[in-house]
Amino acid sequence: MLQCIFLLSDSGEVMLEKQLTGHKVDRSICAWFWEEAISQGDSFKLLPVIASPTHYLFQIVREGVTFLACTQVEMPPLMGIEFLCRVADVLVDYLGGLNEDLIKDNFVIVYELLDEMIDNGFPLTTEPNILREMIAPPNIVSKMLSVVTGNSSNVSNTLPGATASCVPWRTADLKHASNEVYVDLVEEMDAIISRDGILVKCEIYGEVQVNSHLSGLPDLTLSFANPSILNDVRFHPCVRFRPWESNQILSFVPPDGEFKLMSYRIKKLKHTPLYVRPQLTSDAGTSRLSVLVGIRDDPGKTIDNVTVHFQLPPCVASADLTSNHGTVNILADKTCSWSIGRIPKDKAPSMSGTLVLESGLERLHVFPTFRVDFKIMGVALSGLQIDKLDLKNLPSPPYKGFRALTRAGEFEVYNE
Repeated sequence: MLQCIFLLSDSGEVMLEKQLTGHKVDRSICAWFWEEAISQGDSFKLLPVIASPTHYLFQIVREGVTFLACTQVEMPPLMGIEFLCRVADVLVDYLGGLNEDLIKDNFVIVYELLDEMIDNGFPLTTEPNILREMIAPPNIVSKMLSVVTGNSSNVSNTLPGATASCVPWRTADLKHASNEVYVDLVEEMDAIISRDGILVKCEIYGEVQVNSHLSGLPDLTLSFANPSILNDVRFHPCVRFRPWESNQILSFVPPDGEFKLMSYRIKKLKHTPLYVRPQLTSDAGTSRLSVLVGIRDDPGKTIDNVTVHFQLPPCVASADLTSNHGTVNILADKTCSWSIGRIPKDKAPSMSGTLVLESGLERLHVFPTFRVDFKIMGVALSGLQIDKLDLKNLPSPPYKGFRALTRAGEFEVYNE
């Protein structure tokens, strides 16, 4: 049972406080949390569960906003963390983003959402499409009406029918002119590569995202050609667990609109689509940097939006870098960005130049880490394949669409 939720800015300011039970949690817990975060550094903010002298704390950080929940009773920690993730996702869905200004401009709606999402410390309604029937999303018209009428409430006077049904994530009696459902495999590749090209670690975090516009109460079954490669699977509440446990089949009644059906992780991959080969030599107060980028394992689709980011060491006084493909930008804070775009097939993009060190330094002893971004449409690099999607209880034949996308997550090359 959660007793209180705080939203903190990146400076430690308490932007929002929501007491959830009769037991009031004092704001001093936020001061303790922020003092610990300052003294212990970034590693403290990576801890999802923290034991303070008086409370257990659950935290997540999204776009510089810290979501902090408190309790003094024993409870499953994953429930607290998952609820905070749901709150953050709903706020992004409602506000079109997540930052300090958006929260302060929409205090009323944030409080109303929390009122509906949790009851006496226990999660209640967390589905965005049901919440939209209860609380109207903010827009210019509603803000003008609240100013004119003095009524700032966005809460509907009627309770959605789905809240009393066996499928509370789906609106009752839905009707669409055309029935269609789209399934997307969206994957992020995390990799650590040495400057010699040795793959230290490579894994993929993926999501099955569904956009459903189906009438009535449809029953869907989604199966994969190779489900055995999946690890650490997490499901939307609509998924029936028994069919997955016995046959690794996703059986579900979908919410209406966009939602994340499941997430997964695939570990110990042995190949990456790109190679990045940095070389750095130093002598007599200057350093020579060259970086070569190319296709290592051709995915069969175009690799787009390739960008290489790195931070110049503080001891570098100036830098002159050029490339044979794309553009190189060096900012005042010594952040470098090499925008390659689409990798050509006739030549490998390369960047080279000189780094001038501060006076008194002969060699560069700190080497930059290169972070790579890319996007590949039409392929899931994990090798996961959708076998088929069956639909039942529909008044007319539906249209089904499938897509795949892989992009870089934490894709880093260490030049050490």
